[in-house]
Order: sequence, then C-alpha cells, then structure tokens
Amino acid sequence: MKKINNMAYRVSIISIILNILLSLIKICCGFIGHSQAIITDAIHSLTDLFSTFIVIIGIFFSGKKADKKHPYGHERFECVASIILANILIVTGIIIGYKGIISVVTNSLEVAKIPNMFALLAALVSIVTKEALYIYTKRVAKKINSPALMSDAYHHHSDALSSIGSLIGVGGAMLGYKKSDSIASIVIALFIIKAAYDILKESLEKMLDCSVDDEVENKILQIASSQRGVLSVDDLKTRQFGSKIYIDLEISVDGTIQLEKAHQIAHNVHDQIEETLAECKHCMIHVNPYTK
Repeated sequence: MKKINNMAYRVSIISIILNILLSLIKICCGFIGHSQAIITDAIHSLTDLFSTFIVIIGIFFSGKKADKKHPYGHERFECVASIILANILIVTGIIIGYKGIISVVTNSLEVAKIPNMFALLAALVSIVTKEALYIYTKRVAKKINSPALMSDAYHHHSDALSSIGSLIGVGGAMLGYKKSDSIASIVIALFIIKAAYDILKESLEKMLDCSVDDEVENKILQIASSQRGVLSVDDLKTRQFGSKIYIDLEISVDGTIQLEKAHQIAHNVHDQIEETLAECKHCMIHVNPYTK
C-alpha cells in the first residue's frame, strides 16, 4: 500500500509542477498574444491544482489501515475524491459553455484584438503537455487501480480538449472568424461535461456496492471451479469498495469428507483468488455438501 501511495503522490507532484508552469506560460502568452481564450485557459489550469490536492487527500485517507470504527478500511475516500472532481469538471464545463454562448449571442468578440502567434504557441504547448499528463496519469492509475487518480487523468484530458478549443478559436480569429473561439468553447464544454458524467457514474457505482464486471466474475468462477475438491460453484456475489473488491462465494464439496479437509479446500480457493486478483481485498468462502 505504501508503494502504491508513493506512486500516486509522485504523479500528483509532477501534475502540480507542470500545471503551475503551464499556467504561467499561458498567462504571459495570453496577454502578449491578445487572446482572452488563452488567459481563460490559464485560469482553468490553475483550478487543476485544487483538483490534484483533492486527489492527494483522497489517496492519503484511503490508504489508512482499518481500525475499530472502520473495520473494512477507508478505500471509499478515493470515490469521494472522484465525485468532488467530477463536480468540479461539471461546473467548469458549464462556465466555459455559458461564456461561449454569451459571446456568440452578444457578439462580444467583435471588439477584441486579433490574437497572434504567441497565443497559438501557448495552446499547442498546453495540448501536448496535458495530453502527456493524461497518458502518464492514466497508466499509473490503472497500475495501482486508483479511481481518484483516474479521475484526475480524465481531468487532464478535458484540459487538453479545452486547449484544442482555444487553438481552433485563436486560429479562426486570426483568419477572420471572430466567433470561432466561442463556438469551439461550447463544443469543448460538452466534452468536459460528458467526461465528468462518466467519472461521476463510475464513482457512484463503487460507492453503492455494485458488482464487478462479467469478465472478473467469470475469472473468479474459473479459479474456484478448477481447484481440486470443488464439485460445483453454487453462488457468487461481488461488490466494489473503492478501488478494492469483496467476494462472497459458495462452493460444494463431497459431504462425506472430514471438516478439516473441506476447510482446506475452501482455504485453497480463497488463497488462489486473492493471489490472482490484486484488487481483491477479502474473499469469503462458504462450503456446502454436494448434492446431485
């Protein structure tokens, strides 16, 4: 667990440093390049610092050991962090979309200065940096099975999409299409809200003890039925608990064997499942006497 947390903290620190540098670059280029879109994008990047701190807090608390008051651990803190991040993304998408709609309706871009190459450069740097952060963070999130870190990865991806919108808007404005910035912002806002919805849906499912997907359940059934002494698998229930899963499994063995031998069969099934599935926090095995 300590190694996993260290990996998550390392990713978060890299994210914080790059977001600070990226925000400074975009603010400077936004003013020099006469682009309100790039300045707004810079402020958007600064809000990512807050999101990353939420991720760090969520991972810190989820990594705490089980105690008397919380015997099942604290993994759901990551889901709480993901839900907060999803709501931040939704609010961000609504604000960007609203500003874009107001600009189109009121023609507020008519009086704006035409952006220059500095604005284009800032947008390109932002796209490359944010997409690289997305790929890196997503890879680590999958490796350590962290929903909060995965939410932060998609936040980086939404920022890359936002910067693409800024690039299109700045490029269009330079070519004389003054409303292109606002129209692009509206489209990107929809992408951001969709990403937030997906994160929120997944996090709520994990908070509500939803079962794991069919692929994982089939793997559990295969492991159990392949163990020596298991004559049938009678029932399987799974539930997600933050980044971990709990398994309740009923197996049938020969009813005439000694209790100690039946216990050993169940113990073998338990150990094999927990060794094979890294995300399994606990596996409960119930033994039934086999009946034809």
